Amino acid sequence: MERRPASAEFAATLPPLARRANLAAAASLIALIVLCLAWELWLAPLRPGGSWLVLKALPLLAALFGILRGRRYTHQWASLMVQLYLLEGLTRATSDHGMMQLLAVVEVALALLLFAATLIYARLTAPSRLKAAD
Repeated sequence: MERRPASAEFAATLPPLARRANLAAAASLIALIVLCLAWELWLAPLRPGGSWLVLKALPLLAALFGILRGRRYTHQWASLMVQLYLLEGLTRATSDHGMMQLLAVVEVALALLLFAATLIYARLTAPSRLKAAD
């Protein structure tokens, strides 16, 4: 089995579009984590003082370090997981009103960006593509 180079060396060998996709994935993931926490703790919690729905940020935190390190496998499973946040955002955007609806629309936008960025990164870093680029 071939060993992958260190993160800095691997990042230097990536195509520019893959690096931008990883950056977009990391930025949208961090923004989605902040949104989930702020939404359920301060901005528009289901109950005053916050709710247990704040725990929905935990799966996003599980993906954070893998995305930041540019791990292809993390991008792959994060692209599947983020669809749950997209679904929640779409549901709440069409059923809630006011501040909750606005937050849901922002969640949908961030989830779509994360989904697209993780797919692009995973596709561009496929072993067959990286070998062809050498």
